[in-house]
Amino acid sequence: MTAPVCVSAPAKINLHLEVLGLRGDGFHELAMVMQSIDLADQLDCENAADASLTLSCDQPELSCGEDNLILRAARLLRERSGFNELGARMHLHKRIPIGAGLAGGSSDGAAALVALNTLWGLGLSAAQLETLAAELGSDMPFCIAGGTQLCFGRGERLEVLPAVSAPMGVVLVKDPSISVSTPWAYGECKRQRRDHYLEGEPAFERRRESLRSSSWLQPLRAQVPPPLRNDLQEVVEPQNTSVQHALKLLEPLSGQIGVAMSGSGPSCFALFQNRNAAERARQDSDQLFQDAGLQSWSCSLIPHGVRLVT
Repeated sequence: MTAPVCVSAPAKINLHLEVLGLRGDGFHELAMVMQSIDLADQLDCENAADASLTLSCDQPELSCGEDNLILRAARLLRERSGFNELGARMHLHKRIPIGAGLAGGSSDGAAALVALNTLWGLGLSAAQLETLAAELGSDMPFCIAGGTQLCFGRGERLEVLPAVSAPMGVVLVKDPSISVSTPWAYGECKRQRRDHYLEGEPAFERRRESLRSSSWLQPLRAQVPPPLRNDLQEVVEPQNTSVQHALKLLEPLSGQIGVAMSGSGPSCFALFQNRNAAERARQDSDQLFQDAGLQSWSCSLIPHGVRLVT
């Protein structure tokens, strides 16, 4: 029996989210730049001698039932290992807001794969874990790899980008009472933007290549701020007053170099030259955020995804 394992599961933001069109399987073809930030959950795991897989969490509103990606990841990993006698007790310290467009659930599921691979001594490589992760969720392979990545397909096709030399800061805000359904957001995108969709793999690849060659990604740096884009924001913002208020409060922050919604929302963020500038701006506007019912965090961009905590 190995010692208990602790894993950090960072959130992500979307610096670029472009909906290219529809794939043959009915999913949307995406071209994204995803970025890990240091707002992270923590997953603690220890062996269970009775082959049970159990999950608890310090936030009672989060389901710890069979629908949770942590348990789904644990069951998949055990099944593929062939060792049905393996078990684990898992406890999640939840810090990433729920239903926020920050891949919190995906990162937690990815954390389970990394943690249990270590706890159970399975010896799977990161690439093998990413392949398993792709079976569970489009964001999950990125959550394992992390850092700054181009993400294509449904989001599971990763291409690593140069590491950020001087990490930028982020002010992140979210109304804790509001969540946005990702399927709804993509459904609205299809309904409203279908006439603008590209068609066919050659057209998709031209847009991928255009994004790959973008000067602002060579490497990502504050001196050439990313031209933030989120196609889902165009359909979510007009119908979500929380997103409208968040963006309105972020735009005038002193020192911000870009403002956008993350993923399908409703979390929104502003980029800054560094973490200190972000924290100053957050503190200066803390009362405004509170008055608007928004939680706020200052974060840094980080060069990694899920990782073991020593």
